[in-house]
Amino acid sequence: MGPQPEVILKGQVPTRPVGGQGGVESGPSSLAEQRTHRIVVVGGGAGGLELVTRLGDRLGRQGGAHVTLIDASRTHVWKPLLHEFAAGTLGIDDHALDYIAQARWHHFSFRLGAMEGLDREHREVIIAPSYSEEGEEVTPRRRIGYDTLVVAVGSMNNDFGTPGVREHAIQLETKEDAGRFHRRLIDACLRANTQPEPERISVAVVGGGATGVELCAELHNAMRVLASYGLDRIDPRRDVRIVLIEAGPRILPALPERLSKAASELLKNLGVEVMTARRVIGVDAKGVTLDGGERIDAGLRVWAAGIKAPAFLKEIGGLETNRLNQLVVRDTLQTTRDDAIFALGDCAAAPMADGKTVPPRAQAAHQQASLLARSIAARVEGRPLRPFRYRDFGSLVSFGEYTAIGNLMGRLTGRNLWVAGLFARLMYWSLYRMHLLALHGVVRVALDTLDDWITRRHEPRVKLH
Repeated sequence: MGPQPEVILKGQVPTRPVGGQGGVESGPSSLAEQRTHRIVVVGGGAGGLELVTRLGDRLGRQGGAHVTLIDASRTHVWKPLLHEFAAGTLGIDDHALDYIAQARWHHFSFRLGAMEGLDREHREVIIAPSYSEEGEEVTPRRRIGYDTLVVAVGSMNNDFGTPGVREHAIQLETKEDAGRFHRRLIDACLRANTQPEPERISVAVVGGGATGVELCAELHNAMRVLASYGLDRIDPRRDVRIVLIEAGPRILPALPERLSKAASELLKNLGVEVMTARRVIGVDAKGVTLDGGERIDAGLRVWAAGIKAPAFLKEIGGLETNRLNQLVVRDTLQTTRDDAIFALGDCAAAPMADGKTVPPRAQAAHQQASLLARSIAARVEGRPLRPFRYRDFGSLVSFGEYTAIGNLMGRLTGRNLWVAGLFARLMYWSLYRMHLLALHGVVRVALDTLDDWITRRHEPRVKLH
């Protein structure tokens, strides 16, 4: 059993120093913040934003704590949608949420900037300066004090040191990455349509996880829609090549083998080339090189193989981390070396009963955010914390407008329930709505859903710019 969590009573005034160092902003920004418990959440992804929204509504509204969100971006998008943004089947701006607006609506503060350091002695997060597109400084380097800190910075793709990945492949980690890929896709189609001889549009997707599989299916659909909008010299069956490359023996390695086989067959039926047990050893401006020397020419290259936590977390502030830079936490989601610091989502190595760690899935981040909303309120009020118990509700993989497949964990029978087709698509669609419900509530989500349905009836099925 780990050490007992440190308790800071509601309304207690911090006694540690909060003065600034080196001319940067430090400590609480007002006397009101000094009198209340300071909760700081770093990272506004699915788990982080759900957490600050719940804490703001529960504690921030009543003045029981001062809740702050820190993120390097100004807007939030649900990361599982990035492959749809990249293919153009969803518009990024239509599904982006401004952090400043969410903070106003749900009683927390937002601070722009990327975490670059941690001063555990003074309980301060060190935030890097942010810059405009023109290179001008928008916000300076500063320090933000905390009594309870939650690190929820998510994960990034793991390139495993493969040469050329950073320079020549797009990694779908942010909405900017998705937007850049989509613009290049449109440019490739326009260029191919103006050539005197047919020009093949080739896309190589490295990584057979959920992101890679779903992106291939969305691209197959998007290319056929794009060809119907006046790009009459492009024959999708003849001029478009999509290749999915997986280093392991099968795609979707984290999911049941039956689901993996079904997904592979669906992709092949769509014309996607699925290559397994093939490792990419190099990426350049014209394609990728496989082990054994085989070349795959591809004008568009996407790297979606493996994940790891951001490098800045490696032993940050003397905290325990693993080889993937994840913060090692106990079953309360508190870090092993500091009870005042929690971690959730992909950047946390949270233990399970079988000795493994909680898998990096959106459902895990959602469950952890729900628990921490109660746990942090308990910490502020001096009550004990409850342990986290991960529940696997199954997995779903979307193939866009074609179908979806997956397995649901039966709560009554204890067995896997295999689903496919329309029902699976509805279940997949509901996952995003559940995230929106946690952020906005029933009424707004219902109105937004109706608005989306009406809007999509009068717009192109694929974003054309």
